[in-house]
Amino acid sequence: MEAAVLAAVDVRKRFGALAVLDGVDLTLRKGEVIGIVGPNGADKTTLLSVLSGALTPDGGRVVFDGRDVTGWRADRVTQAGLVRTFQIARGFPRLSVLENLLLYGARQPGEQLGRALLRTPGARRREHALRERAFAIAGRLNLARVVNDAAADLSGGQKKLLELGRALMTEPKLILLDEPIAGVNPTLARELADHLRTLQADGLTFLIIEHHLDLIARLCRPVVVMAEGRHLAEGSFAEVAADPRVQEAYMGRRRWAS
Repeated sequence: MEAAVLAAVDVRKRFGALAVLDGVDLTLRKGEVIGIVGPNGADKTTLLSVLSGALTPDGGRVVFDGRDVTGWRADRVTQAGLVRTFQIARGFPRLSVLENLLLYGARQPGEQLGRALLRTPGARRREHALRERAFAIAGRLNLARVVNDAAADLSGGQKKLLELGRALMTEPKLILLDEPIAGVNPTLARELADHLRTLQADGLTFLIIEHHLDLIARLCRPVVVMAEGRHLAEGSFAEVAADPRVQEAYMGRRRWAS
């Protein structure tokens, strides 16, 4: 069995007197696409924020790629290979698609003042490699024809693809996706799902929060159900859909449909 890429152990988070994460356990193995679902208020996004370093847990541990990353800053977590996307696509609206991708490239020469000022051969080679990677990612995500367009001019679905592209520029091992098809038309939603399948085949690992259960049913195994900040159930989509606890907590006893 593959070693765990990510393990969250008894993760807890409070905002004042309110316990929003109450002892969450989660394990992801290389190449898995895990879906997390649950009713509004289950604090799924809070869990992503803790895993990615945006929030510090009040208890428990987060272990990524064999290292305890609990309490690490978000930029350090990203550099280690764990990156997240956001429900509302971020980035710089006035910059082009290409420029947005380049900004997220790993190991930027401009991060070191000396290399940036002196334009060393190593810095030029890295800049060239980043441009090649950006063009390759744009092509892979069907963004090549808009690569010089401003991000603000993209459709909602294209902005979601750009959000995924920016994550890929960081050379990740694990990507956390927060509602990747929210507000996306059905055609682009299917396209994004196809991209995730091919990226999974390349060895990437994904954790997806999504309210569109058809995407979860098609892509994710296992599926984790959260309720009130707790890990409620885990299994295949069919297994969790048939769980009476899930029907009570998530669907008010109505059966799920895939």
